[in-house]
Amino acid sequence: MDPARGGPSQGIRNSTKELYKLGIQREVLCLDDPGADFLAGEAFPVHAVGPAKGPWFYSPGLVPWLLKNIGRFDAVIVNGLWLYHGYAVLKVIKRLKDNTKANADGIAGVPKLFIMPHGMLDPYFQRTSGRKIKALRNRLYWKLIERKIIGEADGVFFTCETELILARETFISYYPKKEYNVGYGIISPPAYTAAIFDAFLNRCPDIGLNNSYILFLSRIHEKKGVDLLIKAYTYLLKQYREMPKLVIAGPGLETAFGNKIKQMADESRQINKTIFFAGMLTGDAKWGALYGCEAFILPSHQENFGISVAEALACGKPVLISDQINIWREIEAGKAGFIAHDTFEGVVQLLKDWIHLEKKGKEKMSRNALTAYKDNFEIFPAARKFANVLFSANT
Repeated sequence: MDPARGGPSQGIRNSTKELYKLGIQREVLCLDDPGADFLAGEAFPVHAVGPAKGPWFYSPGLVPWLLKNIGRFDAVIVNGLWLYHGYAVLKVIKRLKDNTKANADGIAGVPKLFIMPHGMLDPYFQRTSGRKIKALRNRLYWKLIERKIIGEADGVFFTCETELILARETFISYYPKKEYNVGYGIISPPAYTAAIFDAFLNRCPDIGLNNSYILFLSRIHEKKGVDLLIKAYTYLLKQYREMPKLVIAGPGLETAFGNKIKQMADESRQINKTIFFAGMLTGDAKWGALYGCEAFILPSHQENFGISVAEALACGKPVLISDQINIWREIEAGKAGFIAHDTFEGVVQLLKDWIHLEKKGKEKMSRNALTAYKDNFEIFPAARKFANVLFSANT
């Protein structure tokens, strides 16, 4: 449930309150340390049985907790693949089925099992050149364990239609019983106030009060295309003197890749004055960064949904994204941003398209962005869709 680990935990936090309004009570079982700061003050029950150990995220407390508690639930949703928690849930459910007599309605006392991959069945992870060893590991793990989990589950949940379609391309032996597009949504942002923007300026004071900027808000990771962004931005600075500033925000600056990114930005004195690193932003600082930007950019090589993209739309900000972000079709249909390939040339085109857009065009695209959010990613309609799938799958 660590927010720094990406979007799934935030998706759970976003939807749980809305699901409760629809008659669904959810509890979260996670492999975090029970004393982790980010678990304090959760508005719903969270059972932490970690800290998990090793690359498989093994936790000796997981199976005992499941054996004691799993019978309280109508459904279990396993979020994410390739780790111990999916294996443990399947092990417990199979044990319950073996020990429970079937009645006319099915297996008594055994909850339904659903898997939510959150993009982890995307063929990108098996095909990209820099992941050959990990792809081989995944192929072996799929054959031994993961395909059995998918095959045994009562259904697989996807956040959008594109994710569902792509999942069918990755492994030949992918035979789920059912597939569901349950959608995904985000909570509405707080209303803009000067205090919210001040919270951002406190984290990034060098940007200044009146400077226009484009915002990258995501993990500092090679998959996110931030290296392409800096290269493209640097290239265009030589042609356009009136370029908006570039703010890069997100966790990961302390990693080897993060250090590489900072070195790229430090290569030119001119770039030093136009690229700003804000670190990981949360709460008011995050919303202040989104409200204050001209546009949001994410040239990712793979993005299952892109919560930060939807959050930018919710703030009425056009998005400049790659066509490897699975919700790009909704953005394109709503004319809420620009779409390009996840290449250097593609990112250059994204920035050029925005720079060349006239003021009226930018204002119209901002209105379209808010409409696209309301039509596709608002939390209550998404939660209602999720709830309807759960109710229908459990009847």
